[in-house]
Amino acid sequence: MNDLLITLVTALHLGALHPHEKALTLALAFGPFVVLGAVVAVRRRQDAREAAEQDARPEGQRDR
Repeated sequence: MNDLLITLVTALHLGALHPHEKALTLALAFGPFVVLGAVVAVRRRQDAREAAEQDARPEGQRDR
């Protein structure tokens, strides 16, 4: 009960956010995860392309 009261008082103290403030809050909260997901997707695509190119080379010309 006390936690609910603290949450309610805090929400009332801060007031309602304007739409641009909500957008900024969401961007700050979830933006890093979106960027991380994009980086992981790009790197996986590059790694898959390199693996396909390496598999396409004749046996004697492989680097590894």
